[in-house]
Amino acid sequence: MGSFLSRNPPSRMDRATFMSVFGDLYEHSSWIAASVWDQGLSQSADHADGLLRLMKQVVDEIGPGPQRALLRAHPDLAGRVARAGDLTDASRNEQAGAGLDECSEAEFDAFQELNNRYTQKFAFPFIMAVKGSQRAAILETFRWRVENEPNTEFEMAMDQVHCIARYRLEALGQCED
Repeated sequence: MGSFLSRNPPSRMDRATFMSVFGDLYEHSSWIAASVWDQGLSQSADHADGLLRLMKQVVDEIGPGPQRALLRAHPDLAGRVARAGDLTDASRNEQAGAGLDECSEAEFDAFQELNNRYTQKFAFPFIMAVKGSQRAAILETFRWRVENEPNTEFEMAMDQVHCIARYRLEALGQCED
């Protein structure tokens, strides 16, 4: 059986269908998929790597101000928004898959302290593609990344945003078999 993309090529989708399927790959940033659609889709978009490359190109070309806004669209990991149940479905599933919805009080407090330090230092939340990670490893990564220089961390956060988009595409069953 072929992949979703081979059965339903994005280049043949109407705008509404394309947005419905791909609009949420980037957290609260459906404008990325809209921009890809508006630029016109060739058959290169009918493959996961091609579609993701087009989306990454849109993000790479918007400049640092809008890129920072994209980063700020992400929730804190194991934060108060998560505890209140106010995450997007994708974020909730990703954080739950890493066990972040099962933090002990000590772990929750550690995440809150790191979230606060990180956001004060970088002016955007800590972003990590947590698929396949466990709480302890996420906390360890968080602890060393909060010590990064701003430019280094900005690049790391942007890389993680694209990694999350790939994971979300995979979760939708969009990637090639």
